[in-house]
Amino acid sequence: MSCPSTAGNLLYFLALMENSSLSSVGPVTEIQELFADVGGARMRYLQSGSGAPLVLIHGLLGYSFSWRFTIPALAQYATVYAVDMLGSGFSDRPRDLDCSLQAAAQCILQFTGAIGLKSFDLLGTSHGGGVAMMVAAACAHLPRPNVRRLILVAPINPWSPHGRRFAPFMGSLPMSTIFKFGMRSMSWTQRYWLARMYGDPRRIPAGTLEGYRAPYRKAEDFNTSLKIARGWNKDMFDLETAIPKIANYPTLLLWGSRDSAVYASSAEPLRRTFRDCRVRIFDGVGHLPYEEVPDDFNHELISFLTSKMARVAE
Repeated sequence: MSCPSTAGNLLYFLALMENSSLSSVGPVTEIQELFADVGGARMRYLQSGSGAPLVLIHGLLGYSFSWRFTIPALAQYATVYAVDMLGSGFSDRPRDLDCSLQAAAQCILQFTGAIGLKSFDLLGTSHGGGVAMMVAAACAHLPRPNVRRLILVAPINPWSPHGRRFAPFMGSLPMSTIFKFGMRSMSWTQRYWLARMYGDPRRIPAGTLEGYRAPYRKAEDFNTSLKIARGWNKDMFDLETAIPKIANYPTLLLWGSRDSAVYASSAEPLRRTFRDCRVRIFDGVGHLPYEEVPDDFNHELISFLTSKMARVAE
């Protein structure tokens, strides 16, 4: 089991926030770097703010750094917990880690139990959005479900076919080897993949590539993401089975119209599976609206969190 050093990372995160010109962020609140024991492994998370608990789940190759423009804005309305999933960011990387969606969902439930959360709102992006839906499905049968509301940002889903073809291809042994070599040895490869996540690469914030590079110093650090890719189609089957169970959760869907990773065309069929669901498509934006148009993104989040929508429909 290994864990990259966090030395300097939180300071770098805070420095970015102090230099931010975002109007929706306001004063930078205190952000704590903490660790929870989850199944014998150390799971890193950032905590900030006060109010109703809100758990943030990053996407593939992301970590809590993804939410650097989101945490300060939301901390004025909620107690925010931004996790580094096991195998990602600065959390431990167990060699035998189960990387399935179901296992990731149980990891989140173990995490919330470890820090004493009995109920919480849940925000997940991309692969983390799939994890969030699996968490909600696991809680749906409870008389008082742990999850109150869902916020899904371009979540992986059965109606976006791109991943079904691309992910298993990338997870194959030859492509895994090429991918790990390229990501660690060629800076232009990293810049290329980052630019593809944006509708307009000119909107990539300063320090973004450096921030995402920080926890990935060895080729082995990409193993979790590649294991997820290899199990993609099985995960999609499990997710398709789980989605009907979460129809009663009040839900906000956020997407970029130029998302090349999870197609925005899948937002409407996903919306129809919920009884109470809002949708906002950001025009001209890619897969990371929380970075590309953070003011607009934060406005939508705060509007949803401060609305009078029921926790879970009876």
